Amino acid sequence: MMMDNTFYTNFHQMKLSQFKYRIPDDRIALYPAEHRDEARMMVLHRKTGEIEHRIFKEVIEYFDEKDVFVLNDSKVFPARLYGNKEKTNAKIEVFLLRELNEEFRLWDVLVDPARKIRIGNKLYFGEDNSMVAEVIDNTTSRGRTLRFLYDGPHDEFKKALFALGVAPLPDDFKRLRKEEPEDLENFQTYFAKKEGSVTASFAGLHFTRELMKRMEIKGIETAYVTMHTGLGCFREIDVEDLTKHKMDSDLISVDTEAVNIINKAKAEGRRICAVGTSVQRVLETATLTNGMLKEYDGWTSKFIFPDYQFQVANSMIANFYMPYSTMLMLTAAFGGYEYVMNAYNVALKEDYRFGLYGDAMLIID
Repeated sequence: MMMDNTFYTNFHQMKLSQFKYRIPDDRIALYPAEHRDEARMMVLHRKTGEIEHRIFKEVIEYFDEKDVFVLNDSKVFPARLYGNKEKTNAKIEVFLLRELNEEFRLWDVLVDPARKIRIGNKLYFGEDNSMVAEVIDNTTSRGRTLRFLYDGPHDEFKKALFALGVAPLPDDFKRLRKEEPEDLENFQTYFAKKEGSVTASFAGLHFTRELMKRMEIKGIETAYVTMHTGLGCFREIDVEDLTKHKMDSDLISVDTEAVNIINKAKAEGRRICAVGTSVQRVLETATLTNGMLKEYDGWTSKFIFPDYQFQVANSMIANFYMPYSTMLMLTAAFGGYEYVMNAYNVALKEDYRFGLYGDAMLIID
């Protein structure tokens, strides 16, 4: 047995250590499946714990006309920059988190190594040092506010800045292989359109144009919500008692069209499938007390772990997430802790691939 299946009696006793399992590096997928919709898919029936082994494109066999897939349409931007510090020419890495002010070109960033970067330092990016930034604030031990010194129009600045960046692959993934030019394209969902995330919707990466066309032909509907996901989902949890963990805030929006599609399906008793943990967090943030969805435009710091009671989705597509991750915790809350942890045991035995390019799990009643 590779997992610690210490079961719990209620959510107040849910502990970080209950989400421990050991995964060998060679089980972490370093590239997407050649055809994204042909990744493997484990189907977990959350009422019985029964497991099936399928291929992802067969997902539509579990859904009927007027059922709804809810997708996160946020687009990943090339958030990782490599540059040099003035005078010493020391190499630094800057991770763009979010733009704070368009007019003054202010960005909230992480820098590495943080200890060598002080307020007033200038940082240079690009082969010809064409992009210059000045450190104007220390917000956290690693975080900084940078002001980019650029005179052109804002859209021109963003284009120049992003041209210098690379895909913001997670650190534990970067440890296993070098960055490649195709990474940004691979790290993007087919339906991404609103720029703002520093991590992709892992579960959304399995969808292709062909699969979505087949969904449309079958009459399955799609609703789009937005979560510009930051690094909070990767941040290490440093408390054993999960009730004491605080999530970082992520910017989300739910528009009228999504509300109407989802609420109609809910009223008619249709299947509503949340694609990924980001979608679940959006839906559960924008829910009224009667379980119906409302329009929403703002921030969420919602942290979901067992025994959370979900209000909107009655099915979910997830990936096989890393140990101790908030994404694994949310999945266990939806599918049931014992059933999900058992499914991970089965996945390890059956050679499923884990991580951002890993295989999928459909959780369904």
